[in-house]
This record gives sequence, structure tokens and C-alpha cells, in this order.
Amino acid sequence: MYAISLGDDGAELRPLEPWHAEEFLAHLDRGREYIGRHVAFGANVTDTASARDLLQAYADKRAADGGSLHGLWLDGRLVGGLLFRIFEADSGNCEVGCWLEPAAAGRGLVTRGARVLIDWAVDARGMHRVEWVVSSANMPSIKVAQRLGMTRDGVLRESYPHRGVRHDMEIWSVLAPEWRAARG
Repeated sequence: MYAISLGDDGAELRPLEPWHAEEFLAHLDRGREYIGRHVAFGANVTDTASARDLLQAYADKRAADGGSLHGLWLDGRLVGGLLFRIFEADSGNCEVGCWLEPAAAGRGLVTRGARVLIDWAVDARGMHRVEWVVSSANMPSIKVAQRLGMTRDGVLRESYPHRGVRHDMEIWSVLAPEWRAARG
């Protein structure tokens, strides 16, 4: 499959598939607390079988053209990823999301990888609207949305219960004409 270089630092964006289950589990175990601060992504992945199940669910979404997972590797080690949580070709709307283990934070991996995915979604697939949904408490992720040139559309107040707390969730987006103009 593909491996897209994200720069000179050994970072790559690659498909994240069921056969990566052991590597995915090890990655989540390294970053479980950090990753789970704001979202429940991977919280139910506790062994190789459950890792494979999550990866298979996204492989099935990809086959149905409804979403996909993409890993971020740094020097050959899985350190995070990006996903199309929602991908609706008929409506031209999708949602991009991310997760990262703490050792990889602050290197711009998510921003660089998200640019590749958004370019593909807009240019190859004709997406009109790309969303980024983030907890108001997750400043690093909000800064990614800002670096991507997204606009904050609004806040869903206390809409996401996580770890016994109701989180405000912000909706950020970029429209295809805005994305193309910013690249221009």
C-alpha cells in the first residue's frame, strides 16, 4: 500500500489496517491516558482481538466508502493516526479526526497528515465540507484546526459525556473553495 512522506523527519502517513492489530494495541497502550483525555477513541481496545475488531470496523467503513483509518508512523513506529470518522460522498461532507501518543506530540504530524487527507478528500473525492470536531478543552487539537485554516462554526455545549464529565464540543470546518484558495 501507500506510504506518504510527511517531511524530512521520518514521518509517514500509511493505511492502518487489521493486520496492524498488535502494533496498534502497543501504540494505544503507550498513549492510552494521553489519547483518552478528551475522547474515548481506543478505550475498548484492550487486547489484540479488540484492536483487530476496531481496525476491521474501519476497514469495513472504507470498503463501504464511509470512513477510514490512516496511521502516523515516525521512524517506522506507529505513533498516532488520522481518520475519516464520517465520509459521505453523496452529500460532499466528511469529518477528519486524530489521535497521538505523547512522545509524538508537538511535531506537526497531525497537521501535516491532515493536509494530505483534506487535499485528497477535496481534490480526488469532491468533498465540499470537511469538519473537525474537538473538545473545547483540547487546545492542541483546536490549534490544528486553526493551522488548517478552519472556521469555528459553533459549540455543542456539554454534548459529549466522557469520564464522568460532559464536554463542550466545538465544530470547525473548511469548505472546498476556502481550502483551494488557501493552498493557491
